[in-house]
Amino acid sequence: MEHSVATMMNNIGQQAKSAAKRMVMVASDRKNLALQHAAALLRQECDAIMQANGLDMAAADAKGLSEALKDRLMLNGARIEAMAVGLEQVAGLADPVGAISDLVYRPSGIQVGHMRVPLGVIGMIYESRPNVTIDAAALCLKSGNAVILRGGSESIHSNRALALLMQQALRDSDLPEHAVQLIDSIDRAMVGALLRANAYVDVIIPRGGRSLTERVANESTVPVIKHLDGICHVYIDKDADEKMAVNIAMNAKTHRYGVCNAMETLLVHHDAMAILTPLLPMLLEKGVKVMASADICAAYAELPLQLAVEEDWRTEYLAPELSIRLVDSVEMAMEHIATYGSGHTESIVTDSYATGQLFLRSVDSSSVMWNASTRFADGFEYGLGAEIGISTDRLHVRGPVGLDGLTTQKWIVLGSGQVRS
Repeated sequence: MEHSVATMMNNIGQQAKSAAKRMVMVASDRKNLALQHAAALLRQECDAIMQANGLDMAAADAKGLSEALKDRLMLNGARIEAMAVGLEQVAGLADPVGAISDLVYRPSGIQVGHMRVPLGVIGMIYESRPNVTIDAAALCLKSGNAVILRGGSESIHSNRALALLMQQALRDSDLPEHAVQLIDSIDRAMVGALLRANAYVDVIIPRGGRSLTERVANESTVPVIKHLDGICHVYIDKDADEKMAVNIAMNAKTHRYGVCNAMETLLVHHDAMAILTPLLPMLLEKGVKVMASADICAAYAELPLQLAVEEDWRTEYLAPELSIRLVDSVEMAMEHIATYGSGHTESIVTDSYATGQLFLRSVDSSSVMWNASTRFADGFEYGLGAEIGISTDRLHVRGPVGLDGLTTQKWIVLGSGQVRS
């Protein structure tokens, strides 16, 4: 079995490496035509894709998967159309590959600058959502990379159909079909093989729950772009506008619960505590379970609040649950974030320019906001067009990862015959 896994990984890796060398030379218009053709194939093969997805859904029913998991897994006409539109949107994005920046003349007469180039071969490990197969393939293709996809066993039939469709689009466009490959095996040993495929894979991107991301982070010998948790904070300052603060807090928590950019902890300056008078009933009316510090519980004893414990500050709920704490200063709020945060997204609500600037400069997270909901921490909202994930690492990319994040830079030097003396 180990020999079979190693052989399969070597074959896939060699094919991906060869495809990546070709993809770096492909012009933007050819990549765009392949993406547009893939969108047309998605619409053309909609029924066949739904039939493949039906096999996954039947297996999900047999295994007793939750309704939430089945909803992530399910494909219908509207979702397939959304994938097709997504392919067309990626085709319309500016191509970062080959872009030259920061050119400067040196005293010798040479020009020195940077050029954007693909990362090479990207390993994508993900769970449940079959649309990730298309999203990841599209972004990697447009950025000139090859991608090795390893989806969850629960979506194997859907992923297989979608990956084969992307390969057909590449073949029909005279591009290397192995620029997109699916590990067509549910053997968990294949994940380990991919994580150790240093000879072929340049970066691994996990997209899924904490257990998956932790495994990838702990086992991979290939560089990883990841985030583990989205423990996002909103801090309401003493100089906050009350209406704005309430609107931002409600949106950050209740717009969607099961997403990594939802607020999990609300920090409120003691002098702004009156904001909780309208806010707490609104949260409770939405069905949000509120864990609050002792001073808040005492002040609002008539409300069904629960006393927050240490573990609450460290918890990513991904549910209608929220922890709230009073603080005495912006410095205390930033210290709380530094102690308990996950480096994802934090927001301050304040009308004070000095306090807002202090927060932006001092808070060490991948996205830091001033008078805006944490829900904006998203590739589409940032103008990236699409994202392959969010990184809370510092290298090589941070925050939502779009096309630029799937490239790196190399130095280029332009001369006119100069030699060094």
